[in-house]
Amino acid sequence: MTQVLKHIRVVDFSRIFAGPDSTQMLGDLGADVIKVETPQGGDECRYLGATSEELSRIGGPSPSFRSFNRNKRSITLDLSTEAGRAVAEKLIRGADVVVNNFRPGTMERWGLGYDTLCRDQPGLIYCDFHAYGPVGPMSHIGANDLALQAFSGLMSITGEEDGAPVRAGGAIIDLHASLAIVSGVLAALYHRERTGQGQRLDTSLMLSAAHLMSYFYQDYWLTGNMHRRMGTANHLSVPNQAFPTRDGHAVIIAPSDEMWRRCAEALDPERLACEEFRTASERLRLRKDVVVAITEVTRELTNAEVHARLSAAKVNVAIVQNIGEAADHPQLEAVGGIFRLPEGDDAQSYVSTPFRLHATPGTIHRPPPALGEHTGEILAEAGYSPLEIDDLRKQGAIGA
Repeated sequence: MTQVLKHIRVVDFSRIFAGPDSTQMLGDLGADVIKVETPQGGDECRYLGATSEELSRIGGPSPSFRSFNRNKRSITLDLSTEAGRAVAEKLIRGADVVVNNFRPGTMERWGLGYDTLCRDQPGLIYCDFHAYGPVGPMSHIGANDLALQAFSGLMSITGEEDGAPVRAGGAIIDLHASLAIVSGVLAALYHRERTGQGQRLDTSLMLSAAHLMSYFYQDYWLTGNMHRRMGTANHLSVPNQAFPTRDGHAVIIAPSDEMWRRCAEALDPERLACEEFRTASERLRLRKDVVVAITEVTRELTNAEVHARLSAAKVNVAIVQNIGEAADHPQLEAVGGIFRLPEGDDAQSYVSTPFRLHATPGTIHRPPPALGEHTGEILAEAGYSPLEIDDLRKQGAIGA
């Protein structure tokens, strides 16, 4: 089956989460992704969050690296050397897409900036990914997901009402940004298909965070409201949060008056189907009373009972699962959410691309690469002879 990006080559200078996740998705869709890594340890994500004992036990890079680097080939290049930069430029000359997440100005200092490359390669699609963006008073500052959770105001609305601000458990800004990169690259490829012209695009952690916070910012701009921490609750409707049960917690969301009516009837009509809770406006005004009333009911029921009653009544409900329960739930596999690729004696599982093209689906065909695993192969494809490759190694351009 032909994949939609089969003839597209991507040179990926990015590392850690957002950039690598975006290029992995392009690889899932068939692109040939060349991951450029420093010979001195490679992408820092190779060991991020794992002890040396854990790395030894799983036999390779960290779970984080494995999550964002399948379907790629790795080449080691020391871009601090002239020879290394020359190889990078030659690889880009044979590419359709370049992605990097260096600080603003870094690629330009190496002679690998868009303005230099596009003169001889007008069809090139070139993506810069930064923390705060390529311009502006904070463009020179580096940052990560947590920093932008703080900067964007996301942390100010995350946590319990009477507690300190907390981070979202996952790297939500990073991974939201990776989808922004993919969207921009695919749009640029479509534009090039129609016009023959490539272009530069950029995005940032800040733009990703602002997009996640868009309806909070809009509310502030229109009304002056600055919402605060509410635990699992939501300022938009009641109920819209997690409630305790006999054996855990269940999330219940009933924003419309009709869904609330079904919710009250399914859980306990005597205690919940009262006139004062009938409208969404009154439920917002009487938020604490509504939450107390529902809690009194759910504490008497198990997770399974709450889920069975509300799902049958077509009310939004979910059990708060742990990571293992969520990862192993049959629904994830049913919707194509898992890729499997044999590695040694065991089939390794990977979370799949977060969308499905039914005619040209994403697939996994390469495990995450070892550091520099494909250096010789990639250089040979670029026209370097064995003697020239050996000379590059002696110059320190590609590592030992």
